[in-house]
Parts: sequence; C-alpha cells; structure tokens
Amino acid sequence: MKVFTQSVNFSADKKLINFIEKKVGGLEKFHDKIVDAEVFLKVQNTSEKENKITEVKINIPGNELIVKKQCKTFEEGLSTCAESLKRQLRKSKEKIKDALVS
Repeated sequence: MKVFTQSVNFSADKKLINFIEKKVGGLEKFHDKIVDAEVFLKVQNTSEKENKITEVKINIPGNELIVKKQCKTFEEGLSTCAESLKRQLRKSKEKIKDALVS
C-alpha cells in the first residue's frame, strides 16, 4: 500500500515518516483491498497544548474512510486515528462479506 504524507506549516522528520508508514501499513491486516492512504499533519498556531492535527484518509474500492484527531503529539494522534480506522475497516469488510453471503 502506498502512503502519502503531507505536513502543513512544518517539515516532518524521517522518524515521524517511518512511524506513520509503520502504523498505517499495519492497517492492511484489517482490510485486504486498501488502495492507498493519505496522511495530513497540521500544526495550529494556538496557545493550546493540543495543537497537532492528524488526518488520515484510507481509500478502499467504492469508499474512503477519513479520521481526524487533535492531540499533543502527532504520534498520539496517529495512534488514535489508527485505532479508529481499524474499527471502520473491520465494519467495512463485514459489510462486504454480508453482501456476498446474501
């Protein structure tokens, strides 16, 4: 699966890019027809500590799953996005199985 990463208002370091590819790549276990993934990292210029926005978009045939989280770190945001996407991918796969059975 191809993972596209875009960082807005800053440049992501290699360590963060590798972390993203590992986390998002792990989602392939939950759905075998993932086309690609897009990850958007944004830093909001606010005084709040939770100013890192992580948005992950997964493209699967006939659908796209989008999750957006705001956290203190991109790693934390990506982890919560990945958990949420796991649930969505499982649900999507169940729907496909149910459609094939009936």
